[in-house]
Order: sequence, then C-alpha cells, then structure tokens
Amino acid sequence: MERSIYMRQPVAIITAVCLLVIGAILGVGLSSWGVSPVFGYSHHVPVYINQAASAGGAAPSNAMGFAPIFKPALPAVVSITSSRMVNAPQSPFMNDPFFQQFFGGQFQRGPQQQRERGLGSGVIVSPDGYILTNNHVIDKATDIKVTLADKRQLTGKVVGADPKTDIAVVKIDATGLPTITLGDSSKIHVGDYAFAIGNPFGVGETATMGIISATGRNGLAIENYEDFIQTDAAINPGNSGGALLNARGELIGINTAILSGGSGGNQGIGFAIPINMAKYVMDEILKHGKVVRGFIGVGLQEVTPSLAKAFNVPAEKGALISDVESNTPGAKAGLQRGDVITELNGQPVNGPNDLRLKVGTMTPGTTVHLKVDRSGQMRDITLTLGESPSGKDAVNTPGGSAESSPMRGVQVQDLSADILQQLNIPSDTKGVVVTDVPDGSPAADTGLQRGDVIEQINHQNVTSVSDYQRIIERAGKQTLVLLVNRGGNTTFLVVQPE
Repeated sequence: MERSIYMRQPVAIITAVCLLVIGAILGVGLSSWGVSPVFGYSHHVPVYINQAASAGGAAPSNAMGFAPIFKPALPAVVSITSSRMVNAPQSPFMNDPFFQQFFGGQFQRGPQQQRERGLGSGVIVSPDGYILTNNHVIDKATDIKVTLADKRQLTGKVVGADPKTDIAVVKIDATGLPTITLGDSSKIHVGDYAFAIGNPFGVGETATMGIISATGRNGLAIENYEDFIQTDAAINPGNSGGALLNARGELIGINTAILSGGSGGNQGIGFAIPINMAKYVMDEILKHGKVVRGFIGVGLQEVTPSLAKAFNVPAEKGALISDVESNTPGAKAGLQRGDVITELNGQPVNGPNDLRLKVGTMTPGTTVHLKVDRSGQMRDITLTLGESPSGKDAVNTPGGSAESSPMRGVQVQDLSADILQQLNIPSDTKGVVVTDVPDGSPAADTGLQRGDVIEQINHQNVTSVSDYQRIIERAGKQTLVLLVNRGGNTTFLVVQPE
C-alpha cells in the first residue's frame, strides 16, 4: 500500500504538470489563431515611422497612420460630373441604296445626338470656389456638377482651360470653402511619400498612398507640355483632376493619367501635373482668360551621338535647332539650323523638352540670353520672346532622329505644286519627295518615310532629283545628314555607313 501510494503521488504531479503545459500551449495557439490575417485583426505592436528630413515631407512622427495628412485635405477634393452631346453611332446600312429603297427617307437623317457623361475630380484652391481640374474632365461639357465632401451638389462654370497642359479652372458659387495648401513641386524627390485623393470609378472619395517614382517625365504624347510627376499611389479612372499630396499635406500635383497596360486600371504607374505648372496656368487663365506663352519660333530635336558627331558638338547636351521660321524672334536674332542651344539665361538646357517648358512659362516681351554652339564655336545670342501664336508651341519639337545605314533603295522625285498641297507643306518649299523606302531597309529603320521631303543633304540645298543624286554620289559611303520636311515640320536624320 505504501509503495502503491508512493507511486501514485509522482503520477499525479506529472499529470498536473502536463496539464499545465498543455494549457499553456493551447492558450498560445488560440491567441495566435485569433490574430490571423484572415480576419484582419491583429494585436501586433505597431511600427512607428520616424520623421525624416525631406523636401517632399515625411510621415507624421509617432502616428498610427496617415490620417493627420488626409483629414484636412479630404474636404477640399470634389467630384466633378460633366455631360456633353455627341453624335450617336450610325448604322452601317444608313447610306446603302439597297436598304434605302425599303425604308425610304428615314435613312437620310443626319447624325443623331446622344448625351455622354464623364466623371472626374477637382481640388478647391480658394475659399470662394475656384477649382483646379483636368481639361479632359470638362472638355466640351454642356453641364458640370460639382459634389462637395459634405454632399452638396453645385453647378460649375468653366473659367478657362489650357489643353496643352490639360489644366482647367472651374468656378462654383460658394464661399468659406475648405482648401489645400499649395506646395512646391520643384522640391520633391524620388522616394518621397505621395498621397492621391480622388473619386476612382465613381465609388466615392478615396485616398491612396505611394511614393514619388520619378520626376520630369515627358515624351509620353499625353500633352504638348509634359513635366509629369510619376507615382505608384493608386490612380484610376475618375481620379483625373484629383490631388497628389506630399507628407505635409500640401498639394504637389494634379492627377491626370495612368499607364494601364490595356487593363484600364492602376498598374502602379500614374502621372500628375506638377502644381508649379498648374498654378502658372491657373494664374494666366485668371489674368488673361487664356495662357499667354513666350515664343522663339524654332524647331528642336534631341542631340543624339550621331548628330553630335555630324555637327561637331557635345553629345546629348542642349537642343538642336532643326528649323527656323521666318519673321520670328529666333530668325531675327540670327539663329540657324544646326545650332545647338546649350544655355538659357545662364541655366543649362537639358534637351528640347526642357527648353520648351522654360520658354513656355515666360511672358512675351521677355529678353532672354542664349548660349549657342555653332559647329563647335560658342556664341551668345540675345532675343526678345514673341507671343506664341494660337495652335503653336513656344518651340516646335518634331519627332526624334535615328541612326541608319546608307540610303540604298530609296526612291525620290521632283516636287510639284500638287504634291506640296497633298503633303500639307508650304508652297515655297524646295527639295525632293521620297516615293519609296524599302521595307526592312536601313533607311526605313531610321524613320525615313514615303512623303518626306528632303530639303538638304550634308547642309547642301536639294532642289531637284539631279541635286539629290549628285550629292549622294559624291558622299559615297560617308555619313549623310538629311534635313527632312514632314507635314510642314523639319527634322534632321543621320544616315551612317554600314
């Protein structure tokens, strides 16, 4: 008995210990199961984001999230609904005589109209109701409704718009409205926080977060003047005209476009118009009713390595003048084709787009100082900016050039008045028109096309087919620099030997 009792006591102790261990394990297991992400609930210790020095602003210190950024900004972002009348699609049988004999004159009616509705966003920038948005949000609209964050719906009126930058100003009849502080988009950096607010897909006011992915994006063929901020903050249809904020809650851009890869939705590549550009456009609209831009009157293109060698200038620096319009500030100041503009008012020119943006934000009548590289010789040229004519940019930037092999297989013929008219080229243009460029040939690869007019070869004027043949024959296998007129715009092409 004693032995029996002696044996039972250890068993009881061991059993009790085991139960305690099992209980502890179950407790930990149940606790872990309770914070499973399936249920979206967590007791994990929050990670705080420390404030860091950055021109674009940093996240609030000791904050659980970004509510302090969004809270003051959300009421200043509005939803814009626009409507316009468009021609309805017509039946393919409408002009078919066979069907007309059965249905009589009803097929003779003109285009039928239908109402098309659009949805976008906007940002209140003044307490008395001025709103920044995209031009494409309100373009050709006959009716504009602005819905505020407090659900009030007011009628909007277009004060002015600038299609070249896709910026528009809308006014609503209200006072005491919430606004967003305007930031300085010149001080943002890649990696800064970025926050987008808008009305994507019409679901309602939405805030998303990302970073500044790039600055100075251009060449996207979205607008005439491009200097986009790129961000991965989610931007979707309906976000157009909405706000892009920095981490201080300041407005640094107007959301305008995305690269969707054909899906129509966010792929992490969104673009916003810098607020410095948008503010300049808004100020011009409020002052003049339109944007008045400075104007030089020259065509520009990139300085590729092959062009740099041909013109004896540094590679990939400045902007190459491919055309000078007569009776323009550029022509009067003595600018010439082949000149490379390297500086404007002491600031380096980083390509054609950079020069276009700088000149396009200057007032007509402004005196500017250019540093020009002409065949390796630096020149200082001073000119007074004119006013950009309607439909023209401050400077015209035709398509870029490309390298190629000799122009074997290219066929040309003399120009005639009919050909010039068909090609929409000025009647006083001299040169030869390209009638054939073999598919897959080096000339085709470099971008030479049927209908191009070759005005010069190696800076020698071409006035006839005989001129063309003579210059080509004398050049042999040497590099050729062509001045090509395409639809009224001239550009240089470099044809290199194989």
